[in-house]
Amino acid sequence: MDCFDFLSKIDNEVIDLAVIDPPYNLKKAKWDTFKSHDDFLNFTYKWIDSLVPKLKKTGSLYIFNTPFNSAFILQHLIKKSLIFQNWITWDKRDGLSAAKRKYTNGQETILFFTKSNNYTFNTDEIRVPYESAERIEHAKIKGILKKGKRWFPNPKGKLCTDVWHFSSERHKNKINGKTPKLPHLTPKPLDMIERIIKASSNPGDLVLDCFIGIGTTAIAAKKLNRNFIGCDNNRKYVEIAQKRLLEMNKLSK
Repeated sequence: MDCFDFLSKIDNEVIDLAVIDPPYNLKKAKWDTFKSHDDFLNFTYKWIDSLVPKLKKTGSLYIFNTPFNSAFILQHLIKKSLIFQNWITWDKRDGLSAAKRKYTNGQETILFFTKSNNYTFNTDEIRVPYESAERIEHAKIKGILKKGKRWFPNPKGKLCTDVWHFSSERHKNKINGKTPKLPHLTPKPLDMIERIIKASSNPGDLVLDCFIGIGTTAIAAKKLNRNFIGCDNNRKYVEIAQKRLLEMNKLSK
């Protein structure tokens, strides 16, 4: 289903979390190609305007895009009175692009906004391992003196920063050292989507993705005991998403 038709059928203020991986206008496929940057922005602003009323007052919104596009999207979200929380940099560790006249692109942006200051954020659910293992092992016993107080490491790890290190799906699915052709051009890593859902929703909450592709957001939501709703206007992608969900159901029985 088209995202605008889909969003028009949803009641206002029912979505706890929206995780959106929309077109980037990189012209790698027909669905990702627009006549101009202005046409792309008009399309983007239109779906944002349709989506925002669907979020609960306690709702959160994550949007993926290029850093350049995100600079425009951020300004529009602020105009919509959403509250900026983070500009997250995804270090893709992909090695796909090789620029010779500028720095090689190795990142994507994830904008994190909320509808109000009253929102879900499960800090302890997304802690990451400490980097200095030896120092942390020592600190577990005697602590580290900081400003006259003894600091002891959290057993769940350190706080998650706004720079994320996740390998792309291409590199996670290498076969004999070669990157295979994937069923979708730009699938996001499942563990990265899981981090977003763990942080910004609770079990039983409703997660939305109106560009669901091959269903990664749905898979992550189901795995973490959240409800989900989503659409894509590409029938082939929807069929793949449905197949993945059916396979997941079989494995869970």
